[in-house]
Amino acid sequence: MREALENSLPRITLHVAEDGDTALRFLRRQGAYSDAPRPKLIFLDLNLPGKDGREVLAEIKQDRELRRIPVVVLTTSDAQQDIESAYELHANCYIRKPSTLEEFLTVIRTCEIFWFTTARLPPR
Repeated sequence: MREALENSLPRITLHVAEDGDTALRFLRRQGAYSDAPRPKLIFLDLNLPGKDGREVLAEIKQDRELRRIPVVVLTTSDAQQDIESAYELHANCYIRKPSTLEEFLTVIRTCEIFWFTTARLPPR
């Protein structure tokens, strides 16, 4: 994802957390991430090491400071149970990861247009 976005959509600043615990520390600006920017949109994989994406999503949506940030679940799973679980945990969107780079970039561009142009988000 990082390489694809850096080469194709340089106006998007991407921050990547390698696992769920790191993602939450980044979002909460803890420890080494005390100066981390507040993201405008979160792409979340369900299959993270440590705390998985479901746990991370649940914590984001329970946190008063983070719950307004839209969370797009972007994952390889097409299982109905995963889709239902994500929405029950208040995901804003569920997208199965495309199999080709071109399709992937289309999905990211579509999300960018929707969340930053079409949708109106509350102020921070």
